[in-house]
Amino acid sequence: MEVPLYRSRSERFDDLVLLAVSQLEPRWEAELSGVEFAVEEIPPADLASDDPEPVPLARLEPGSADVGSPEHPARPARIVLYRRPLMARADGDDELGELVLDVVVEEFALLLGLDPQIVDPGYPGDE
Repeated sequence: MEVPLYRSRSERFDDLVLLAVSQLEPRWEAELSGVEFAVEEIPPADLASDDPEPVPLARLEPGSADVGSPEHPARPARIVLYRRPLMARADGDDELGELVLDVVVEEFALLLGLDPQIVDPGYPGDE
């Protein structure tokens, strides 16, 4: 199998998300198995939020259990990261990688109802 010499910005961003998730896998493999991760360019325009953050960096879609009807199939929890706002917030690739990891940790912690520092002891916390 040949590895492409050129990776688009979008592909490199996807790689950062996969890397962030893989950093959590040793400790949270069972919990992560029920979560989908996705990347979208920008948040939807109708995404209403009381969050003081002007542009969301990600969103969490809680999953739903299978209630036994075809109209309401089970859905896994989903964490969606927004590529453009994250890239705009970071200065350089190293900072982008750290930011992506922080956002993945924050959203995953929210899903589990835990503090981000419990999910990842290296999480920076309030600075």
